[in-house]
Amino acid sequence: MVLTTSSLFFHTLVQVGIDHVFVNWGTDHPAMLEELERQRATYGAHTLTIVTSPNEMVALSAAHGYAQVTGKPAAVIVHVECGTQALAGAVHNADKGRVPVLIYAGASPFTTEGEHRGSRNEWIHWMQDVHDQPAIVRQYMRYTAQIGSPESLPHQVRRALQIATSDPKGPVYLWARRETMEQEIDASLLERPITLAKWPTVQTPALSPSAVREIADALVGATSPLLITSHLGRNHGAVPVLVTLSHALALPVFVTCASATNLPTSHPFLVGFSYLNAGSQTPLLKSADVVLVVDAEMAWIPMNKDKEGAYERPSETARVYVIDSGDPLRRNIGMHHYDTDLVCHADAAVALTQIQEAIGTRVANEFSRRTVRIQEMHRAWKAQLDTTESFQVAPSPYTTPQIVSTLRKVINARGIARESTLILNESISSYPQVWSHMQPEMAGEILGSGGSSLGWALGAGVGSVLGGRVAKKGKDNAGYELVAAIVGDGTFLFGVPASAFWMAMRYQTPFLTIVLNNGGWKTPKLSMLGIHPTGHGAGAVGDQLTVGFGPECPDYSQIAVAATNGWAWGRKISVSVAIATDKSAEVLLRETIEEAVRVVVEEGRCAVVDCVLESI
Repeated sequence: MVLTTSSLFFHTLVQVGIDHVFVNWGTDHPAMLEELERQRATYGAHTLTIVTSPNEMVALSAAHGYAQVTGKPAAVIVHVECGTQALAGAVHNADKGRVPVLIYAGASPFTTEGEHRGSRNEWIHWMQDVHDQPAIVRQYMRYTAQIGSPESLPHQVRRALQIATSDPKGPVYLWARRETMEQEIDASLLERPITLAKWPTVQTPALSPSAVREIADALVGATSPLLITSHLGRNHGAVPVLVTLSHALALPVFVTCASATNLPTSHPFLVGFSYLNAGSQTPLLKSADVVLVVDAEMAWIPMNKDKEGAYERPSETARVYVIDSGDPLRRNIGMHHYDTDLVCHADAAVALTQIQEAIGTRVANEFSRRTVRIQEMHRAWKAQLDTTESFQVAPSPYTTPQIVSTLRKVINARGIARESTLILNESISSYPQVWSHMQPEMAGEILGSGGSSLGWALGAGVGSVLGGRVAKKGKDNAGYELVAAIVGDGTFLFGVPASAFWMAMRYQTPFLTIVLNNGGWKTPKLSMLGIHPTGHGAGAVGDQLTVGFGPECPDYSQIAVAATNGWAWGRKISVSVAIATDKSAEVLLRETIEEAVRVVVEEGRCAVVDCVLESI
């Protein structure tokens, strides 16, 4: 029996609690493949769950979704510098989303004449040898290191995971030459204890006493306070604390650039969602005298103006306080700044609890008047949502509110519990509408990637179903009953659907995909209109602007069907299909989504509904 550094690597992953590895094999992994077969021959099974991933970005997106759901890292194995580059935008998403993932890549052999086992014996070993492989991803990683010997490997893996799981959490990258991973080792290396017991995650700090006093006093004395957050809800323990604090202070909450469920939609002081397009900021920001920003990606965009031409930012006299659990100064961003009175590095749940305790029973007369005013804003917002969900009498293209609300109603009608449901939102130009119309109530009910590189949701669908089972999610602790990804048509293609749906079939991870099909990339067109509202392109359609996919768009649902040899179910619907089948658009949409949900829940297969919207 030959044991190698690769044997020790897999053994170490198991010992430190990693159980799923998303892999894309190459010529740098012979020792790993041999080790897996040794395990099969010796134990009858692998010690790790190996998830074959035909595309590297899908592999990392799946690991990303897995980590979001379970709260613990998965591992990704890729091939030399080529596979490292093929991780593509998923690296950005894991970084910006603060998701802990351990990435391992092999590297071309460094010997050429058989000096060590694993020496160069294929022509690509010369072509794939670059002078600084980790530089490809270093600025996105929390830690990069070369594994130089089997003896150092357990320490490097534990150091990498300690950093990956400490705020600001994020991906780490280890790499090794082929000869290193082929090196024979003594069995005693596998007998030593390898745990994380003495490699703890760094504890996130609390607010200083002076910061607690200043923020609490400011909130109690405020006439028009406002709290803004993006991803406070990644820490599930912070959500009930925010609920309590908001009630206590009649504190309105506005969510910008959401990537987590931060507050129940029914909460009377939630006043809306925005991804900060000009004119979409809450009017409360301009009138606020105290603004508390907690775990926000961006709280406002300084140059944006509303319809009246007023800047959508705090007044110069407003007091602004920023609390962030990871990196409040955004050191990895070239330019980032708010005019603030206080910037604090603190855990959101801890900080808000401190503020709540400091406020105690202090109540101002303004609270009751503010309560009435903010609750009326919340009711008006919800009523406006209801209005946009309705179907017009005259046939017209489907809208995102109609589609998303129909999905919500179908889920409710089937009696699928909220804790058994997960929505993955990568709808881009429809981001805020999905958050609003799905109406989440529980922490973790809806997730976004946390980044801006498109193509996360399909891979995350695979990873989140796997992670849901491991984390015993759902009403019966058996995993989610329904995972649904809501994506744009451009996002669907970025997600490498052939690989993602094949993986779903191979590993029996069924999820529903709703494609919001507007015929191309709407966001670039909106960006152009934001700078050139009356320019040459203002009246141009998407295909003319070269941002469209027409006139003959792909049949997205059948891509999934073909990739799985008929295992996945798919259907394309539009108002014209409704007319042709003598059904109302509303009935066709409801029946199609009902059938799609049934396929996923009862038959355990993926389902894709391609919903045609108004074309760009």
